[in-house]
Amino acid sequence: MLNKIDLEVIVAIAKEAGDAIMEIYNQDFKIDYKDDKSPLTEADTKSNKIICEALEKAYPEIPLLSEENKAEIYEVRKNWEYLWLIDPIDGTKEFIKKNGEFTVNIALIHKDTPVLGVVYAPALKDIYKAKKGDGAFKNGQKLPLTVNETPEKSLSVVASKSHLSEETQAFIDEIAKSTESIEQVSKGSSLKLVMVAEGSADIYPRLAPTMEWDTAAADAVVRESGKMTYQFKNDAHVVYNKENLLNPWFIVK
Repeated sequence: MLNKIDLEVIVAIAKEAGDAIMEIYNQDFKIDYKDDKSPLTEADTKSNKIICEALEKAYPEIPLLSEENKAEIYEVRKNWEYLWLIDPIDGTKEFIKKNGEFTVNIALIHKDTPVLGVVYAPALKDIYKAKKGDGAFKNGQKLPLTVNETPEKSLSVVASKSHLSEETQAFIDEIAKSTESIEQVSKGSSLKLVMVAEGSADIYPRLAPTMEWDTAAADAVVRESGKMTYQFKNDAHVVYNKENLLNPWFIVK
């Protein structure tokens, strides 16, 4: 199945969604709130419609799981060999703040593993893409772009801009003891994962809740760049299409 997927088709879908998002971003827009109190804008809904319709047309045999759609029951989706995992706008809070740090995330999951991912940051015009066995790229350049050869001298840690938990900060304070100097950067959305993939950050600890669609596409990029997303508790790889779509705490390094 994976060899039938044209990565550039997925890139084009992400860019089309990104164009629609930017039209709304550049004007005044209304903010609604979902049952869980998380914000929702017209851009989320429009992006979701573009992505879902395009994927269903291009690859009708692959089922979809999107943040903005009602999830299929686990008894059905546990039997899916492949599925699309979509976040039409990751970083809606950053979108609302108009700081540019939001992304369109489209991932292909094989059983429980991300094997293709496109992360598009439309305000920054950055596109990250990866397909299992073919490497990971940012704007056409192979990742990682840089490698830290002396982590004992300096480390760069990226953390959430809107969701920095006490536990995450305590973890960062602990690893600071293993290096001479530590730089802590705040960033929104899945850009934190791809910063580790590209080498602009060494580690991203997330000791706070995220959902599978928040990370899947960027996780594909991370893995193809030679890095990994580990569960915090046991160092196993983070897995997808679980019964509970909440991610465990994790560390990207």
